[in-house]
Amino acid sequence: MLLNGAQILIEVLAKQGVNTVFGYPGGAVLNIYDELYKSSDRIKHVITAHEQGAVHAADGYARASGKTGVVIATSGPGATNLITGIANAYLDSVPMVAITGNVPTSMLGKDSFQEVDIVDITQSIVKHNFIVRDIKKLEKTLNEAFLIASSGRKGPVLVDIPKNIQAEVCEYLNQEVTLKKNKKKPVKNDFKRAIEIIKQSKKPYIYCGGGIIAGNAEKEVFELSKKISAPIGFSMMGLSAVPSDYELNLGMCGMHGRYVASKAQSEADLVIAVGVRFSDRATGNTEKYREKCQVIHIDIDETEIDKNVKTKMGLCGDVKQILSEIIDKVPNFINPDWIDEVKEYKKISAYQEDNNFNPKNIIETVSNYMNDDTVVATDVGQHQMWTVQHYKFKNTRTLLTSGGLGTMGYGFGAAIGGCFANNKRKTVFFTSDGSFGMNLNEFATAVTQKLPLVIVVLNNGVLGMVRQWQGMFYDKRFSETTLERKTDFPMLAKAFGAKGFKVENLGELNEVLKNLKDDGPCLIDCIIGKDEKVLPMIPPGGSIKDIVIK
Repeated sequence: MLLNGAQILIEVLAKQGVNTVFGYPGGAVLNIYDELYKSSDRIKHVITAHEQGAVHAADGYARASGKTGVVIATSGPGATNLITGIANAYLDSVPMVAITGNVPTSMLGKDSFQEVDIVDITQSIVKHNFIVRDIKKLEKTLNEAFLIASSGRKGPVLVDIPKNIQAEVCEYLNQEVTLKKNKKKPVKNDFKRAIEIIKQSKKPYIYCGGGIIAGNAEKEVFELSKKISAPIGFSMMGLSAVPSDYELNLGMCGMHGRYVASKAQSEADLVIAVGVRFSDRATGNTEKYREKCQVIHIDIDETEIDKNVKTKMGLCGDVKQILSEIIDKVPNFINPDWIDEVKEYKKISAYQEDNNFNPKNIIETVSNYMNDDTVVATDVGQHQMWTVQHYKFKNTRTLLTSGGLGTMGYGFGAAIGGCFANNKRKTVFFTSDGSFGMNLNEFATAVTQKLPLVIVVLNNGVLGMVRQWQGMFYDKRFSETTLERKTDFPMLAKAFGAKGFKVENLGELNEVLKNLKDDGPCLIDCIIGKDEKVLPMIPPGGSIKDIVIK
């Protein structure tokens, strides 16, 4: 069957099971958009207000659905506007295929209008990227892109398609593609030794990251925890893997983790780390981190083992398979003294129970009105930490947040993508006045698509997280963190065609939430104090001994 390049792209997308893409048209992708128009019955295209919103939407869609997200942008500024979102997906191991147009191959390297070498620019923030210079290689390249993005440690892949390749014609082969096998010898895991280490442990602790969710190993982690009576702590990326009401779910650990999670981890004699990369925010002082414990690190990426934290042993491969093997071989283990010790740590909290209009109560109130499968997106800053501390996550793939890159402005696009992935059901987006200013133009997208987004702005009038650091470590020199903006967010929402409310107490918040309808986006502007802090906090490079609770 003879097809042009743009038609081949559509066929490959359909073959890969893609039914929703995000993007923004332009001159170098007109052929692609012409075919999207003709194929609108097979593939829905969502146009955003900005390419960065589109790439974050593709990211959020991928996290919420477990599928590979797809974003399309034109050449030049269209392509460069994707960079932050691609980097965000790379650092959080999110499967994504970014399709960019470019000038015709005959004009490459001639400083043509809207020409950039996006392949070179993105080299360090993708798993792989391609520029297609031969129409006969397009089909195979696109199939390889999807395979690379979704295999092994997942991540973004970019395919740059010059305009003439989109128009040229060749035979569409409907071919199957396999990746070349790695020439390195496969890792041989010593399960016998791992089981012995676990059996000798008196205080086992499971530390879960995003690799659990990416590897669909939530059930196995839950089973291992019950079998060996091991409490579970999480990196931010792994938080929704286990229901929050499970008695051994201690929540997030690390710099702004819950006290019980970090304290129990520091007292454990064995940490079974699964699908984590031991980032500096999670570990603090790495020598203190492993002072009392041995570490078994399970990860699909061999390069992560011993990279940041020296381990007793590593098990490399599919985390679901590895955990299944451990569960089959390890005996039941019950140590009531360890569980009682952890329960004592649970009693220590940075927050007192009260009825004040503070971040904890705001987030818990919102959580009470949502379903277990409600998708929650965040931007980055204090509100992000408060959300992961206090929202009651019950189902996997319900938290969309920027972990490794810490991208302010990520949340609106991610919420849009997550809402589409969840069949346009009610979706919550927690943000702040600082982060929201980064990409609030995506209000236009949310309103046009009639998405039932509940946008909760924790509005303190400052760049809260930076201000907190300035207060703690820079002698309260609040340089450029007091915004003094006059933006009326509820009025802004109405200007875009959405609903908007300003609330200053829990009664007003409950009233708005009780009367919410799923007929479009609604913004709730929550006015909080500028000196609200994210606690606990372990200072950079510190350990549990340095934790600040009050």
